[in-house]
Order: sequence, then C-alpha cells, then structure tokens
Amino acid sequence: MRVIVVVQARMGSTRLPGKVLEDLGGLPVLTWVVRACRAARLVDDVVVATSTLPGDDAVADLARELGAPVVRGSEDDVLSRYVQALDEQPADALVRITADCPFTDPAVIDTVVGAWLADPTLDYVSTVVVRTLPHGLDVELVTAEALRRVAATATDHHRIHVTSGIYTAPDEFAVMGLCFAPDTTDLRITLDTPQDLEALRAIVAERGTDIAERREIVALLRARPDLAAINAEIAQKSLEAG
Repeated sequence: MRVIVVVQARMGSTRLPGKVLEDLGGLPVLTWVVRACRAARLVDDVVVATSTLPGDDAVADLARELGAPVVRGSEDDVLSRYVQALDEQPADALVRITADCPFTDPAVIDTVVGAWLADPTLDYVSTVVVRTLPHGLDVELVTAEALRRVAATATDHHRIHVTSGIYTAPDEFAVMGLCFAPDTTDLRITLDTPQDLEALRAIVAERGTDIAERREIVALLRARPDLAAINAEIAQKSLEAG
C-alpha cells in the first residue's frame, strides 16, 4: 500500500497573510511541516499542494528546495488540488496535513496510517471525528477511492475543507475516529493569527527547533500556562466559514 502526505500550503490567509513562510526559530513554517511529515515511518512521500497564483511561487520554490514534489491548482477548490496530487503522485491513500501546523507529530501520523493499514476497508481514519488533540496536531487519512468519490459531488465549504464531505457522512463512508487521552483540545498550537505566531515563537524559544512530539509539547504548555495563554482566546473558524 502506497501512502503519501499532501501538505496544502498557500500564501493567502485572511488573518495572517504569508503565514506558511513565516520564520520560526530560523526555519520557514513550511519547512517545519515537511520535515515532520518526512519523519513519519509509514508514509512513502510528502507532496506540497499549492495554488497557481503568482503569489504562491515562493511556496512552490521552497517545496522544491526541500525536495518535495509540488502540485499546483485552484486556490479555493482545495479538494481539486488533492485529487490532482493523486493524479500526479498515485497512491492508495493520502494523509492530509495543513501547512499551518509546524508542530505536527510524526508519531500521530504513523498512528493514523497504522490504523488504516490494519484495516484497509476503511475509507477515512482521523483524529477529527472526535477531537482530543490540540488545534494544530490533527491528522487525517483518506483513501484515493473515497477522495475521488467525494470530489465528484462535493460543493461549497466541502471543497475547501477537502474531507468534511466524508466524515460528516458516516452512513456513506467507512469512518474511524482515533482519540488520544487526556483531552487537550483546550491547547492551540496552530498558526492562523499574529497571536498564534507569537505563541509558537515563544514555544520554540523555550524548547528549540527539534521535531515536535505531542506529549512533550503538551507537557511544556501545562508547565508554562503563560505560553498557552498567549493565543488561548483565539477562536477556530467554523466549518462553514471556510
């Protein structure tokens, strides 16, 4: 079974334009993400999917510098970008990661992929069916067949969020949700606002630039509630908000 990670990345962002190339401890955020995904043992390749807009040339250039295959497609129809990634880099399943999650944990990726490899009849395995991880650590796997099925009918926000047409339709797809104890959904380590960037930089200043591990990051934030408080009031966008 061939499994690839597809990292969606673009310079456009409502709340923090250019966030995927922001400096984090001397490395662009996208570099953090690609590096973490490559450290997962159960994936065969890491692909960066960006848009064809000239503003995203810098994203494509960095991805190529990192040695990652690049797919370029629609800015707003993110689902079509993922289908294009499968067309250009065929695989049995893909892992969806967003480029605003620099503390992605390779072990969480391997846990999700491993669950699917144990039962390939599943269409979708992820940590978002019932959320227990901090914002910024979620991992989703979808089979190529299921992704193409949903792409044929998905509309509106389901084309932006790629997999939402699958996990909101458990009667049509075989869906598995993985939970991690204890629940740490009160923590936010994603990058969407200036406050998020401040928080991430404070964490890096405290721990350094090694690839993140979920338990280590959570332990740091529990020990240093002042770091967790930097962006604690930021609300995650709703699914329908895009």
